[in-house]
Amino acid sequence: MKKNHVIPMAVLSSALFIGTVAPTPSYAISQEASPKAHEQIQQNVHKDKDPRPFFVQEKQKVKYTKANENSAKAHLKKNKAKFKVHAPDQSLGNAEVTKDDLGMTHVKLQQEKNGVPVEGHQVIVHYDKENQVQSVNGHFNEAVEKENFSTKASVSKTESLAVAKQSVEAPDDLVEPPSSNLVIYPFNDKNHLAYKVNVNFLGENPGNWFVYVDAHTGEVIDQYNALMHADGDGYKASKGAGTGVLGENRNLHISHKNEKGSGSKGTNFFLYDKSHENIDGIYTYDAKNSWDYADLQNHLFSSRDASFKDEYERPAVDAHYNSEKVYEYYLEEHDRNSIDGEGMAIKSTVHFGEDYANAFWNGEQMTYGDGDGEFFIPLSAGLDVAAHEMAHGVTTHSAGLKYRFQSGALNEAFSDIFGALVDEEDWEIGEDIMAEDAITSGRTSLRSLSNPSKYPVGEDYVPYGDGSGMYPSHMDEYYDLPLQLDNGGVHINSSIINHAAYITGEQIGKEKLGQIYYRALTVYLHPESDFSHARESLIQSAIDLYGEGSEEVLATEDGFNQVGITE
Repeated sequence: MKKNHVIPMAVLSSALFIGTVAPTPSYAISQEASPKAHEQIQQNVHKDKDPRPFFVQEKQKVKYTKANENSAKAHLKKNKAKFKVHAPDQSLGNAEVTKDDLGMTHVKLQQEKNGVPVEGHQVIVHYDKENQVQSVNGHFNEAVEKENFSTKASVSKTESLAVAKQSVEAPDDLVEPPSSNLVIYPFNDKNHLAYKVNVNFLGENPGNWFVYVDAHTGEVIDQYNALMHADGDGYKASKGAGTGVLGENRNLHISHKNEKGSGSKGTNFFLYDKSHENIDGIYTYDAKNSWDYADLQNHLFSSRDASFKDEYERPAVDAHYNSEKVYEYYLEEHDRNSIDGEGMAIKSTVHFGEDYANAFWNGEQMTYGDGDGEFFIPLSAGLDVAAHEMAHGVTTHSAGLKYRFQSGALNEAFSDIFGALVDEEDWEIGEDIMAEDAITSGRTSLRSLSNPSKYPVGEDYVPYGDGSGMYPSHMDEYYDLPLQLDNGGVHINSSIINHAAYITGEQIGKEKLGQIYYRALTVYLHPESDFSHARESLIQSAIDLYGEGSEEVLATEDGFNQVGITE
């Protein structure tokens, strides 16, 4: 009888993986789920509360003198019956205007009420190079526009912070001071005036919590954990070498610094890469097996020489090397300068906690555990793991996909997809971090884009699916999970989008797939996007890049059609 291995961790809301990695599936309901059950699942999937995200391609393109905030609002006003935006001058705030490499201009407008932003709601007007409106997409709440309610808070910001910290049991020491901003929060068919409080902390159960506190009553309306599981004065750039976790020899960009008492020559060598222009550096830190947040960036990984080859140094070597590889991918393939596109420092920490079997992005950096030695080796060994975590950062600084339900599954899927694009050898995620027990039991990777259903989900999730107990490859196998389980299925249902990308990629190749998915992520998707909107956004991205009716457009459509996302 095979042993079931449970990862020793709390279920973090956006870790690299979740729950149980079981070598053999367990079934809570019949594998022969009835057609009625499938129909009910589909109804639940598409029963998202209105209004839904929209995507409108303009059949008759209207040309404007300029592609800017004024023309975008004028276009919406002229077509108010179509877009249901009746007073764009009052309901939409200042524009964020960007121009891309294709010559297209994108005007993003945040929905507001009396100057208070409506959480997750924005409208984006897309112009071609001739300043003709090509398409409009977004998420607009018509009820908020029409309702007459006060946007004056009864509860103070200080009170909201105290309520939020108590609600998530935050420690006294936080990664950064918590933030609290007044928003209108549509939730459970009601529009709430609320403080959106962000509380970020580490420890054995780290969290990057968003808590919505009612601005009138002080009660918690909603909360979720968005933890994504995944300066240089005096330092002189130099080169070094190291050995990775799996024994590979790595050439490294490092730095050295003269420090009193650090050796006969007074020099230490650091995993700090300052060789690239227009980026604030690539840093790798040593948590020294501490759970304390204060140690996350407290010890820049160092050595007495430029050779990082002993056993303890190997996870750091891989984290440092892989960070640079992912940086180079985004720069060379997408002309993106680091995670935020503006040269932000790329920071990683290794040796986090004891036997910590996960990796995560906390909104600022990547953090890697050493694994439990049974199912996982140090997680920094995987290039696709580093790419997965850094893609969460790219998403944070572009589409901002909300980390729950379908938008959260898209968030996870795009991280997996870019993981498979950067580590271009296969369509698996995490194949280089599995330990001997996992491989022996048949778990040779974390997830598979080519065949998601070869792996079982945790037993807690089985009753919410089609009865097979396996990761879904098609909407017929969708898991209708509640928020308290995997944030509504962000790691589970993401495999459907993963598989769609695989199908497309096999037809047009990984390079073109990457161009299409990157464009959708940075141009069309928004915080509340669902699977249907992702289909529309990706098809439009393929049209932008390769033209209507092209092989690339047909392959993108086919990928979604084959997984049951047909509209």
